[in-house]
Amino acid sequence: QVQLVESGGGLVQAGGSLRLSCAASGRSFSAYHMGWFRQAPGKEREFVASISWNSITTYYADSVKGRFTISRDNAKNTVLLQINSLKPEDTAVYYCAADRSESQLRVGVPSYWGQGTQVTVSS
Repeated sequence: QVQLVESGGGLVQAGGSLRLSCAASGRSFSAYHMGWFRQAPGKEREFVASISWNSITTYYADSVKGRFTISRDNAKNTVLLQINSLKPEDTAVYYCAADRSESQLRVGVPSYWGQGTQVTVSS
């Protein structure tokens, strides 16, 4: 079992930055690929970014490339999402996710989800 707890969301003006954090508890965090998803009001949950267990491979949605950076610290059981140049369309609940399968994670069916953290971007 892996428990995921996100933090770092909030209200920010367009152009600003936030750093989201996901703290994982449980066993073998370093064995899991980690990812971030988001869900805006009235929309389906969508993939944002993922990082492999060893940090070698990262993937990003086209809409966030160049603005978002995912990273992890296996010693601290933490995955981060640095969000820069925020836009109003980035407003959503951001979810942390984990799975031993990178493909499962990226298609949005991971084994574990966090409870989400709200990011609101004002124009």
